[in-house]
Amino acid sequence: MTLSVASLFSDHMVLQRDNRVAVWGWAAPGERVEVVFEPGSGAAFPRQVHATKTDSAGAWRTALDPVPACTMPARLLVSAASGERVVVSDILVGDVWFCSGQSNMQMPLSGCFGAATEIADAHAPLLRLFTVPAVLHLAPPRDIAAVWQTCMPETARNFSAVGYFFGRELLRAEPVPIGLMNVSWGGTCVETWISRDGLLTDDLCRREVETYERRLAELNTEQARQSRELCRRDPNAWTRAHAVPDPGDTGHAQGWADLAFDDAAWPEMPIPSMWQSNGVPGNGVLWFRRTVDVPVGWAGRDLLLCLGCCDKHDTTWFNNVQVGGTSWETQQPWAVSRVYRVPGRLVHAGRNMIATRVYSYRNAGGITGPAEDMQLRPVDSAPDSLALPLAGYWRYRIEHDFGVARLDESDFIPNQNSPYALFDSMVSTAAPFALRGFIWYQGESNAADPGLYRTRFPLLIRDWRRVFHRPDLPFLFVQLAGFRSSGTWPMLRLAQTMGLREPHTGMATAVDIGDAIDIHPRNKREVGRRLALVAATVAGGRKVVSSGPLFATMRTQGNRLRLAFDTVGSGLVASTRFGPTGAPLAAGDAPAAGDADVRGFIVAGADKRFVPAKARIDNGNVIVWSDLVPHPVAARYAWSDYPDGNLYNREGLPTPPFRTDDWPA
Repeated sequence: MTLSVASLFSDHMVLQRDNRVAVWGWAAPGERVEVVFEPGSGAAFPRQVHATKTDSAGAWRTALDPVPACTMPARLLVSAASGERVVVSDILVGDVWFCSGQSNMQMPLSGCFGAATEIADAHAPLLRLFTVPAVLHLAPPRDIAAVWQTCMPETARNFSAVGYFFGRELLRAEPVPIGLMNVSWGGTCVETWISRDGLLTDDLCRREVETYERRLAELNTEQARQSRELCRRDPNAWTRAHAVPDPGDTGHAQGWADLAFDDAAWPEMPIPSMWQSNGVPGNGVLWFRRTVDVPVGWAGRDLLLCLGCCDKHDTTWFNNVQVGGTSWETQQPWAVSRVYRVPGRLVHAGRNMIATRVYSYRNAGGITGPAEDMQLRPVDSAPDSLALPLAGYWRYRIEHDFGVARLDESDFIPNQNSPYALFDSMVSTAAPFALRGFIWYQGESNAADPGLYRTRFPLLIRDWRRVFHRPDLPFLFVQLAGFRSSGTWPMLRLAQTMGLREPHTGMATAVDIGDAIDIHPRNKREVGRRLALVAATVAGGRKVVSSGPLFATMRTQGNRLRLAFDTVGSGLVASTRFGPTGAPLAAGDAPAAGDADVRGFIVAGADKRFVPAKARIDNGNVIVWSDLVPHPVAARYAWSDYPDGNLYNREGLPTPPFRTDDWPA
């Protein structure tokens, strides 16, 4: 067997400071292996030498002694008695964070607000990135098919946006090397991320595991095996094989991309949006058309056509000539902002036609923007200067209607939502790599049953700490953003808040930076900033304001309720810091602290019937009342899927949704 070291130990890696660091790999059975850690020039720690022997299966493991943070590149030299040698170079010592969850953690930097500028600025030599491939394995793999990369525009572009912004903020606070491991998969439930051993500690989870394993044993046909193997090897190919295929473009031949085509009979739809929110309930293929008046000075000039994101594939024409498209070759196409170059020969002064054909084979569909990214401008001009906005009403027509299409993931197992499937496939091979902590953004896929999440989310936290051999590892998580959903999200957010009962945890709420029509809000910069503030307190022990006001106590004053809060920082304010899609507004829009109207409260009497309430800030508290409830006994704040609340502290952090009652719903 050839000498090798686990892929987590590759060039450009970050070792966790101030911890014993396990190092492992493989060689011939019974062979002696020596591991040498050589500090860089000027480092404040000595050279280390450790020896070990492989077991009967050829696996070896040892550990490095704790060393302090260091920005001077070190080396790891691994050698076997056979004479084989592996050298790992450009090793920094700092903090390593495990970034995991579903699509809002997976969403790449390229899908965020201001993506082009953010990507261009992503030069951070002390920030290192590692992405565990989203590949399903039928058994825990021996190693991870990935390597560490230095953060630069070409590597940051497709990395987790939340992870990137979190790491960038950490670096700004302290110039210590940061390693980020992106371990995420969109549309996944919490149960798939918990180990089998962890699930067996819960009676209900244990029964689910038994049922799953019984079905797994029964599904041993060759067809099922081939389907599982395809999903394991190439999830994108499996999706393509099981999705309703695009029946083909029949609209272009009818002139649907031509300026001269008469689309007066086509209905209109506000763009950006998802068509399911606009009277088109199913999946399929829709065409969208919009005319744009081009200034005389732009005629004959190359333009950039910026559409924002489309869910999922698109083909786009300008004056009946195709100028771009995104299809199966693109991973996570729903999060990729479309920017297409329009040749000057197509550009005429006056009316021009933009036509986009969108194919969506599951879940939502549409041109989803955000609006701020939708514009037409000369290629040599900066964003927002001389730009023609493209958000607004577009004509549309259904070309192909699939009805409500689903991928039949339940027809084969294991799939990415099977119990412990992604723990085995993506998490297990990273343990026991030394970490500083976890950041987690997940919950949308469990929102249908928030009661179960109350037990399964803490189970995940405890399980991962056990697997990584650190019961005190900080676990930071994002409370779900605002989104118009099924009505269960307030209870899911409550279940997330209850996760704070676990020690060494912290929560960054995103309720105010959601998007009513897009489950993938684009303002991931603020999410990363808030997580970094939480890390400063939970993991760094620093005394900073890292949370918005947290409900503390309530007392009745006649027909009013007086609510007191913790973590108010330098005071409560009624503020609006973000627009309706979570986009940042201009700075300085928060009013001064003091008496102010507060939105987002509802109150109820003993009959448990909630009605909208009035509220105002008074002497550091919030007074809540309604003329319809003469004897209030309970209040709730931001208690809806997509709430309109405006209670912040002066540090600009929002109050997480809460309730003062413990009623069943």
